[in-house]
Amino acid sequence: MSDDARWAGSMPEIYDRCLGPTLFAPFAEHLAGIAAALAPTDVLELAAGTGIATAALAKAMPQAHLVATDLNPAMVEYGGARVGNARWQVADAQQLPQDDASFDLVMCQFGAMFFPDKPAAYAEAARVLRPGGTLLLGLWDAVAASEFAQAVVDGLVSVLPGTDANFVTRIPHGYHDDEQISADLQAGGLVDVQIDRVVLSGTAESAAKLAEGFCLGSPLRYELEAHGDPHALTQKIGAVMTTRLGSGPVQGRMGALTVQARRPL
Repeated sequence: MSDDARWAGSMPEIYDRCLGPTLFAPFAEHLAGIAAALAPTDVLELAAGTGIATAALAKAMPQAHLVATDLNPAMVEYGGARVGNARWQVADAQQLPQDDASFDLVMCQFGAMFFPDKPAAYAEAARVLRPGGTLLLGLWDAVAASEFAQAVVDGLVSVLPGTDANFVTRIPHGYHDDEQISADLQAGGLVDVQIDRVVLSGTAESAAKLAEGFCLGSPLRYELEAHGDPHALTQKIGAVMTTRLGSGPVQGRMGALTVQARRPL
């Protein structure tokens, strides 16, 4: 597992506490609503992380059988303790342990960007889907479409001029081209690709808390460690973000893509 996809130690807790309510909970509710409208019986979640979307799925579809997976054991441990009404397991989206044609819906919120071989992961989703079943993805749009992500990128540039700490733009906000996404899904054997853009609003306790989440609760932390003390750098980046976003509670727009594709009948 590369550092770009590795959460370890305290990172899941920081990620969940500092970014979860602001960035991920609003889209979890949105995607859970789309998922519930499909009325699936068996649901597989990929890259479930700390269980934010898992909890929303379980609430929206209490009768569904829900399996939540993540590549990171630390995330599975954290998410499993948080959402008990799902079966949790460590799994690589590119080599799923599930049987063929065993789910009506495969869902992934903000995880597909981390898949090294996206067509392979989509082919695995197609394999475990029943004929006519749906793959539902949430993907971040470009950095410029999300004020919080743009603020942390600006903070990085200010604190580390000419920085190679580009995780935010390279991975979570680096997979938003409609043609590429559609081509990858089709290469994985899926059809009827539908891509919609949505902008929701997020509210955070402070810009400093967002900085903590991005810098210490995501793989950006590993890039910062190459430049010095990540905690000290986080404080400096947080100060730049506070100047940009304001002091006290902050609100910002967040752009994402919702993507649906289907296994052929």
